[in-house]
Amino acid sequence: MDEDRFNMSVRKFLKQVGVTSQRVIEEAVRSGQVQGEVLKVTMTLKGKNAPIEHVIEAEIELR
Repeated sequence: MDEDRFNMSVRKFLKQVGVTSQRVIEEAVRSGQVQGEVLKVTMTLKGKNAPIEHVIEAEIELR
């Protein structure tokens, strides 16, 4: 395995996840679709060809 190529590929994936997720969250907040002062979110990472399932839950304060 080429470590540099692997690391760059992982970073590219994480950047895409981060940027697109932020856009989706901001869109929901700005359009008034969130009820209350906290947005409860869950992010699930699954591997299609590897036994990966990682869940992150968080609360995003809106005020």
